[in-house]
Amino acid sequence: MTSVLVVDDDPTLLRIIETVLISAGLEVSSRNTGRAALRAAHAHPPDCAVLDAALDAAGHEMTAAALCHALRTAEDTADIPILLLTERGRWLEVATAFDAGADDYLPKPFTAQDLVRRVEVLAR
Repeated sequence: MTSVLVVDDDPTLLRIIETVLISAGLEVSSRNTGRAALRAAHAHPPDCAVLDAALDAAGHEMTAAALCHALRTAEDTADIPILLLTERGRWLEVATAFDAGADDYLPKPFTAQDLVRRVEVLAR
């Protein structure tokens, strides 16, 4: 079964994404901070990671770009495909995360089918 690590600091969106992916038959682990996600990825590397590009926009935790960089620079997580979920007008965060190692992005709003399709393609 394909495993997915979902990271978003918005609890409502986190649960929606989790529900969509579980309904598609994927194994989901969700975290609400970058640091918790990094620990989870090292403990059980997923087949794919889905990150909110605006993760910790307030600056108190680990940003999506910092999480991408941390995943890419560690040997056990370097090959995990990373999908960013983006909001309009947040292109700087997307560019920074791509520079740090993200593989693809999906703009919000998105359909459940688009999310599942992107995750399945990246996890192959």
